[in-house]
Amino acid sequence: MTLNQEISNWLLNYLYINKLDCFVIGISGGIDSALTSTLCAQTGRKTIVVSMPIHQYPDQLSRARNHIEWLKSKYSNVESFEYDLTETFETFKKLFFVENRLALANSRSRLRMITLYQISTTYKGIVVGTGNKVEDFGVGFFTKYGDGGVDISPIGDLNKTKVRQMARELGIIEEILIAAPTDGLWDDNRTDEGQLGATYEELEWAMEYEGPLIGLEKRQREILEIYQTLHTKNIHKMDTPPIFKKQL
Repeated sequence: MTLNQEISNWLLNYLYINKLDCFVIGISGGIDSALTSTLCAQTGRKTIVVSMPIHQYPDQLSRARNHIEWLKSKYSNVESFEYDLTETFETFKKLFFVENRLALANSRSRLRMITLYQISTTYKGIVVGTGNKVEDFGVGFFTKYGDGGVDISPIGDLNKTKVRQMARELGIIEEILIAAPTDGLWDDNRTDEGQLGATYEELEWAMEYEGPLIGLEKRQREILEIYQTLHTKNIHKMDTPPIFKKQL
């Protein structure tokens, strides 16, 4: 049994055990959501894929739409929705006198999370996470209670290299395979690498490296510092929220 079949079986079993009817996945036009939605579709159970543009760059939206069409052409159990949340986002922005760009970027992600859960509750489904191992458990590159707010995480133990390999094996469209990773939350179309200061391959190496600093090249030491700084800064996203324990 291949890894993609194992994951699809695991997803199907979770749905069965919890007596639920479908999977709900947000589609960004990136490789992680493309792979995740394909793994869900492979189960044969209803798979609802959702595009939720907010001031989205045309190439991102086009990739999302093209993936959805490709997925629907292969799997009859796939349904799709597109909700343009731009006006909702702009209405939300008007509530505040001071604009914080990071807060607003995260708000885009949280509006999408609310939308996915609205659909999930309506159709008796689960919201499926699209974060990979480096994002979710390495550097915490996700929005807390945004794209990090999910019910199940099928690719959370796969690094980006493995995600790319599986996506190619499953025939996911070329424009997604070659697209530069981006979270799609900023007006300047910045990439993940630009925000993180390192490639996913470099961060994968840092996440697994346990050797001494002596003998490492300058760039390798820089990557380790980037990784550790991000991991420490974002550990609150990856850990369970602290709970006060009363004394007996």
